[in-house]
Amino acid sequence: SVPRCYLNKQLATVRVLKGDPAELSCTVSKDNVTGTWFKDGLKLTSMDGVVFEKKGLVHKLIINKAEDIHAGKYRFEGGDVKTEASIFVEDPPQVDKVLLKNLTNVPTVAKAGEGVKLRIPFEGRGPIRAAWLKDRMELGNDTRIRVDKTDTCTTLCISSCDRRDCGDYKVRLKNDSGVLEINLKLMVIDKPQPPAGPIKVVERSANNITIQWKPPKDDGGKPVQRYLVERQQVGRNDWEALGETPRSCTSFTTSKVEEEMSYYFRVRAVNTEGVSNALESEEVKAAGKASPGAPDPPEIISTSRDTITISWKAPCKTGASQILGYVVQKRKKGTVTWLPVTNVPVKDKKLKVPSLKKGVQYEFRVAAVNAAGTGQPSDPSEPAFAQDPTKSPGQVQDLKVSSSDSTSVTLTWNKPEVQDGIDVKGYEVEMRPCNSLSWTKCFTLPAESTSCRVQGLQPREKLFLRVRALGDGGPGEPSELEACAGAAAAVVSPRLLIDDTVKSFLLIKAGNPIRVKIPFEGSPEPVVTWLKDGLPLPSQAVVSTEDGSTQLLLRAAEFSDSGTYTVQLGDELGKRETFSFQVQIADIPQPPGAIRLEENVPNTVTVTWDPSASEQWDKNLYYTVLKRESQKGLWHMLGDLIYNNKFTFTRVLPGRDYYFRVVAKNDLGASDPSDTVQPWRIWKKKAEFRVKPQKYRGVNQNQPPRFLVPLRSHVVVTGSECHMSCAVGGHPSPKITWYKDGRDLSRDPNYFCTNDFGVCSLVVLGVTKQDEGEYMVEASNEVGHAYSKAFLAIKGNS
Repeated sequence: SVPRCYLNKQLATVRVLKGDPAELSCTVSKDNVTGTWFKDGLKLTSMDGVVFEKKGLVHKLIINKAEDIHAGKYRFEGGDVKTEASIFVEDPPQVDKVLLKNLTNVPTVAKAGEGVKLRIPFEGRGPIRAAWLKDRMELGNDTRIRVDKTDTCTTLCISSCDRRDCGDYKVRLKNDSGVLEINLKLMVIDKPQPPAGPIKVVERSANNITIQWKPPKDDGGKPVQRYLVERQQVGRNDWEALGETPRSCTSFTTSKVEEEMSYYFRVRAVNTEGVSNALESEEVKAAGKASPGAPDPPEIISTSRDTITISWKAPCKTGASQILGYVVQKRKKGTVTWLPVTNVPVKDKKLKVPSLKKGVQYEFRVAAVNAAGTGQPSDPSEPAFAQDPTKSPGQVQDLKVSSSDSTSVTLTWNKPEVQDGIDVKGYEVEMRPCNSLSWTKCFTLPAESTSCRVQGLQPREKLFLRVRALGDGGPGEPSELEACAGAAAAVVSPRLLIDDTVKSFLLIKAGNPIRVKIPFEGSPEPVVTWLKDGLPLPSQAVVSTEDGSTQLLLRAAEFSDSGTYTVQLGDELGKRETFSFQVQIADIPQPPGAIRLEENVPNTVTVTWDPSASEQWDKNLYYTVLKRESQKGLWHMLGDLIYNNKFTFTRVLPGRDYYFRVVAKNDLGASDPSDTVQPWRIWKKKAEFRVKPQKYRGVNQNQPPRFLVPLRSHVVVTGSECHMSCAVGGHPSPKITWYKDGRDLSRDPNYFCTNDFGVCSLVVLGVTKQDEGEYMVEASNEVGHAYSKAFLAIKGNS
């Protein structure tokens, strides 16, 4: 739809995109009214791209294709109607649609070590600010990354990319008319990282070793194809290739080993980009043909008048071959001689021992047998009587923890319920750690004791406890605590563990994260409080406290985050400890304000400027003043380390044009420059020109205007300045008027006109595409008129 504004209703504003049509309408009360249109106070007779239309009472101004030249304040006058409206031509940043589609749909792929250059050309009204972001953080220049920008494009260069450069990038183009964001993806491919370790020994014997590893955490952007396995014998320098495995297999078995010989193994991952560095193992020793280890002591299963039944478990160390059976031995308690129970090894792990004497206590032990021989025997079992079984006591009552400190736990209980003919002979206390399933006997207590103190514990050590009642028939069923019991934590006053990694002053660039981690100790766990300038932290701050440390995190620092941060520890006894540190947020300064030039002393110029907005928070900010003596010359430094907003340049030459620039600087870099808009010139003394008017008037008495030197056409680059000049003769001195495409330029601030005794100049400051067209200079006096025309062509800045 075409943006329209009805002028006679109210003062209105029309915003139109550059290149789109726009329309202004006004309705008058009489049909015979001839209306007049004005733009920026000047009467419109003709204008490129503008059509005037009248249909009955409606007068229209139609713009077929809006350009920057069409922006301004319009007024319509006709009959009793006089009203105004403004047109703003919006020209937001734009990127070629085909290029934009290719950038967003197809990721950029580069090999590690290569350079990457991403160039984004754009169009739109300047100035356009371009920013490159990765993971929501703006990229700046460093040793590898450079961000460049001109008036028509922005470029990201990475000199030697690696895997950390992979990810999603965003280009943000912004001007006064809008914002354009472009999402890009960069993929960097490389050889894989080493396989993840450690290398584990899954199986080891005298003839074979099987190792195992994990795939690499980073495959380099290309799938792993295979793994290479090598071996080195301890004491030698050369590595031997053993073979390779497909990517789906992360284990390898080698039979090229010798008994009790030690080796090192290493594994490399391979993809299409190359071979990774190696993951090496610790020293691995091949097994020998050893006999089995000792089993745990046998357990008494049941007893009778002349038999005792025992059972046992296989040893943890089985030797180099499988176990063939077990040798079982017995002895009377108090003797040293062990007698065999059977003549051949027992294949089962349970045996009923017959022909025992009634009322005698016996002990038993077992030893495993394999191809290498009989292994070490186990420790003796608990002594047991060969007698008919009797009833055991019941469970103890009300087992609980009565007290604890940092090294002990005290248990109390009540005797089992009374049963006919069963007396309690004592109590047995057992414990096991929380991460184990094996119970260990702690104490055997007399029948009179109903409490026990378990000592020698570590602070906060947790364990399970149970108690059995003992009788003539053996131990009863155990009573176990319902939950893990533990020693109380030792009382430790709260203390912050400040070391060299914790700084008392942090200088952070705006937009970067603030992350401060401080370790501490204290028991019971102290309360951690963070403050900023004595007040609670702002909402964007994140605090995490665990495992004896507390961390402060602000993901993107702002200038308001500068201040004094304090971490405070406190306990229930009112003890406190604090630590404070300063945070200063800094950034590249904002540019200085407008520049003013004054000649307070003859042949000097005093440069003053409005301060940079960064002065209010950056005490280290200073200014640099530069000058040049032509529109396209080089800038030369006049003064540096200027801490006020004033500088005087004393070597000014009369008649020469000067341009000045001011830049704000701090420890992080320099701001964008602030430049003078028009050149500065000190005119030569008038005496030098007195003779020229006399000669001019004398030679050209009562002469009509004529062009001694006509205008010539120019071709200039966007953003530069254009100087058009001509020489005019005639008497009286002709009046000079400049036109562009028929429009009078006398009151247009974008054009600077001079007439120095017949030498006429028109300066176009910072040319844009809209300045292209036909320019005409008119010279007129009482005798006549003269005209000279030239064309200005604009080419883009590549």
